[in-house]
Amino acid sequence: MTDLLDVHTHTIASVHAYSTLREMITAAKEKGLKLIGISDHAPSMPGAFHEFYFCNFKVIRRDAYGIDLIMGVELNIIDREQNTAALIGAMKNPKVKIIGHPDNPKYPVNFDALAQTAKENHVLLECNNSSYAPGGSRQGSRELAGELLAACKKHGTMVIMGSDAHIDLDVGNHTCAQELIKKYQFPEELVINSRPELLKEWIAQ
Repeated sequence: MTDLLDVHTHTIASVHAYSTLREMITAAKEKGLKLIGISDHAPSMPGAFHEFYFCNFKVIRRDAYGIDLIMGVELNIIDREQNTAALIGAMKNPKVKIIGHPDNPKYPVNFDALAQTAKENHVLLECNNSSYAPGGSRQGSRELAGELLAACKKHGTMVIMGSDAHIDLDVGNHTCAQELIKKYQFPEELVINSRPELLKEWIAQ
């Protein structure tokens, strides 16, 4: 599978990450990616930057680095009791384009309902490489990935692989996600990572 983009990455603005914006972009270029997204944690996360950081994205020239650059934010869903209802509610917000960590075992959800709603609302579901890695912080995600991918395959829901890189060395690392996509025979045409232009259109919609 051709892998040309990674939009789940973190810079030192996430405090517990270790590389600058320029270092992450440079790493993406060196690895042959065509598009990188920076998605630092929102202010509600302990230690995260103030909202001013996100309001000032306008000063970042997206065409200045020789690679497509998208700036976003990783937001936690809070103040909702039902996990599935919370995600479905979030996906109905037109500003939400990707649901990260949908197979986190700490927050069980109905994958069929999730995949169907994602398809209807033009939202991508993430296959998070960090969650699937041995020794990762979300143990059990790897085992749930098959259920998530089966539901997405059933509804024709597109997914996106994200590295969740917290250092430049991990930018574009989707090894574990690719392994599971292959294991469960998930259709490559439903994985957006090989089509940066489609991702840009997806976000613009």
